[in-house]
Order: sequence, then structure tokens, then C-alpha cells
Amino acid sequence: MSPTGNPALDQLQQRLGHRWVKPDLLQRALTHRSHGSDHNERLEFLGDSVLSTAVSRMLYSRYGDSAEGDLTRVRAHLVREDSLHRLALELGLPDLLQLSDGEAKGGGAQRPSILADALEALIGAVFIDAGYEAAAAVVQRLFGPLIDSADLNRWAKDAKTELQEWLQGRRLPVPAYRIVATRGQAHAQTFEVECVVQALSLSERGEGRSRRIAEQEAARRLLDQVKAQP
Repeated sequence: MSPTGNPALDQLQQRLGHRWVKPDLLQRALTHRSHGSDHNERLEFLGDSVLSTAVSRMLYSRYGDSAEGDLTRVRAHLVREDSLHRLALELGLPDLLQLSDGEAKGGGAQRPSILADALEALIGAVFIDAGYEAAAAVVQRLFGPLIDSADLNRWAKDAKTELQEWLQGRRLPVPAYRIVATRGQAHAQTFEVECVVQALSLSERGEGRSRRIAEQEAARRLLDQVKAQP
């Protein structure tokens, strides 16, 4: 018999390196607001701050001689929605989320913003359950490999700036950005933005909790696309 009665939750705790003293916090962290009133938004709010602090401390220790602006941009790269989404997939969160039937049928368990929020909520739940050092240890376990392989020179530039410089270096027009969709209530909106380079007939979309974040994500994806071309 598994400690929680749910082998998948036990496996998640093993992957995170933390076993909850208060299992209800773990359940809440995995509960989307569509499922009921005891959802994960407050834990996500807390986890966002804990994650930022823990990653900042890790970067300060590893790149102590780097400029503040460079460290800020590298941190933004590490904690962006796309990075959190990939980690959430690796942890198997889509199968563990509690969603309303409508949200589940609409593909909510695979939506990057929902998965990123759930991962931050888990970090917040660890903080409430066992304190900052326990939460920082989880962040270290998740983000340590990313930081170890970080390309500081590349990440020090934000994606929009790097894409613009790449295009200008080839005498091509700068990209255009437009909002494609806005989802969610006013206090918790998700923006979807399209980045278009007409001269290359290329476009990519990105999502984020603000237009700026969505634009950066779209620019990063388009930058990866143009760099992959011959």
C-alpha cells in the first residue's frame, strides 16, 4: 500500500525529493481553479516568488562576477513558462491535475500555462509544508541541471533583442507582433501572441501571463526556427 494511496503521487514526491507532511497541500497544488474553490492559485502566487528567489541565489553563487542585468535575463529564461512547462511534463503532471470536465475535454491538462502554474504551486506547497530550504532544495533538483548547462552569453540577451539583431545583421526587416488571443479572467489572463517575419515567410506563437512574456516566448521560438535553417 502506497503512503498516499496513489502510486503516481508517491512517484511525484520521489522525483521532487520531498514527501509532504500535509498531503492536502499536495492535492491543492494540483487542483486547477475550474475544479473547485480549494484550488492552487494562492500556492502558485507563493511558489512564483520562492522559485525566483531560489534561482537567483543559485545564479549568484555560480555566476557571482556577472552583471546584474545579465543575471536577471538568465533568470527570466530559466523560470519562463516554456521551461516550467517542460519540467511539468517530465514530472508527469498532466496525469495528476484535477480539472473540471470541461477544462479537461478542452485539453487543459496539456496547456502550458496550467502546467507551469501547477509546478509553481507545488513549490509553494513545499514552502508551506516544510519551509524555504526544503522548497529551495526542490528548485535545486529541478533547475540545477539547467543552470549547469546554461549558455550565459546566449541567455544574457532577451529573445526579442537577439531576434532583431539576427535579422538586422542580414538586412532584413524587424519582426511584427500581434495579440492572437486573450484567455482567462482579468486578474489571471493568458496572452497568446504571434511573431511574424514576413521577409522569411515565418511565424511562431507564444503564450504568457503578460503580453511582454508572450512576445518573448514567440520571439524565442522563431529565433530557434531561423537558427535551425541552413
